[in-house]
Amino acid sequence: MPLIEPGKKAPAFTLKDQAGRTHSLSDYAGRPVVLYFYPKDDTPGCTREACAFQEHLPTFDRRKAVVLGMSVLDEKSKAKFADKYSLTFPLLADPDHAVIDKYGAWQEKSMYGRKYMGVARITYLIGVDGKVVRRWDDVKVAVHADEVLEAVNGL
Repeated sequence: MPLIEPGKKAPAFTLKDQAGRTHSLSDYAGRPVVLYFYPKDDTPGCTREACAFQEHLPTFDRRKAVVLGMSVLDEKSKAKFADKYSLTFPLLADPDHAVIDKYGAWQEKSMYGRKYMGVARITYLIGVDGKVVRRWDDVKVAVHADEVLEAVNGL
């Protein structure tokens, strides 16, 4: 499916996190939502990205913004990842990639000349009205959490 363009309604979803708690997009109505898609738990880039969001979590909280990470690995993998790096925000498991596909993050990738389908590193900032405010397609892990926080501060 195509990426969601800014100004369009963010697709609804309901998924479980690393603790088995259910989260729906509608649970956060009236609050900004940072929804970031990442390829795999406990890999170098994904770990740096998650830890950067965790580091900025107090500032996101002060802005009433929620941070949600999402990948295809199951709740058990997410729990291990969250425990290892003391991640306290929800990491949502989408093992059949249904939600990831709705957001256009299930894409063809290539490594060592081999093509395969996987999760692209994409982030959406969803406004208080449930519409996409901004989308980051070409995420640079080293500065990404700072860029997203700057965008949240601008709301």
